[in-house]
Amino acid sequence: MGCFECCIKCLGGVPYASLVATILCFSGVALFCGCGHVALAGTVAILEQHFSTNTSDHALLSEVIQLMQYVIYGIASFFFLYGIILLAEGFYTTSAVKELHGEFKTTACGRCISGMFVFLTYVLGVAWLGVFGFSAVPVFMFYNIWSTCEVIKSPQTNGTAGVEQICVDIRQYGIIPWNAFPGRMCGSALENICNTSEFYMSYHLFIVACAGAGATVIALIHFLMILSSNWAYLKDASKMQAYQDIKAKEEQELQDIQSRSKEQPNSYT
Repeated sequence: MGCFECCIKCLGGVPYASLVATILCFSGVALFCGCGHVALAGTVAILEQHFSTNTSDHALLSEVIQLMQYVIYGIASFFFLYGIILLAEGFYTTSAVKELHGEFKTTACGRCISGMFVFLTYVLGVAWLGVFGFSAVPVFMFYNIWSTCEVIKSPQTNGTAGVEQICVDIRQYGIIPWNAFPGRMCGSALENICNTSEFYMSYHLFIVACAGAGATVIALIHFLMILSSNWAYLKDASKMQAYQDIKAKEEQELQDIQSRSKEQPNSYT
């Protein structure tokens, strides 16, 4: 076999479905963790500078955001390892590996591990659906603030006395207490907030983080389909293995019977 044919055969053993799902999972988790971490820091800066000047009013929120940032580190580390494990599982259960390396024996432990991966991926997929929904909350909040600023900038309201009556009360979202001061911004002051780099950056980073969470959900669904297919393949392979063992045993018994039947006439003669 030449080098080209060997390379083609090796490429045939790559589980491309698992590889695509792994790349999508890594990309989604990286976008969610990286953009979410920076966006949370920008949100705290906006609250401290404009909506809650008293540190004690948003002390709990700052602790929660700091905890979420640490959780993001854990999520990134866990999914980096989990994605590699699932990719390795895809390599070892693909039918192309069987063609490359010959027959392999499946064990009950191997099938149990594949079933465990199916269950764990299903649980993680449901959890990431919740993360995806939760990541849409800050996008909704920032969108409301941005749309209010667009109303202030519109020609119909810009320069009129009613501009100062257009306000955003951040306390209604429940992230700071009702006694926080000032709690809300109106008119030109709100427009200045929308023009800051912190607001612009945090808004778009939250959008990217939400998209990353959605990509991770799609990747986990993709992994779930792959793992279910691999588990079914292992189950069928175990049945075929049991059938071949029984067939080989019967053939051996038949050969023993035939050899004994040939030996008996020779003993009489």
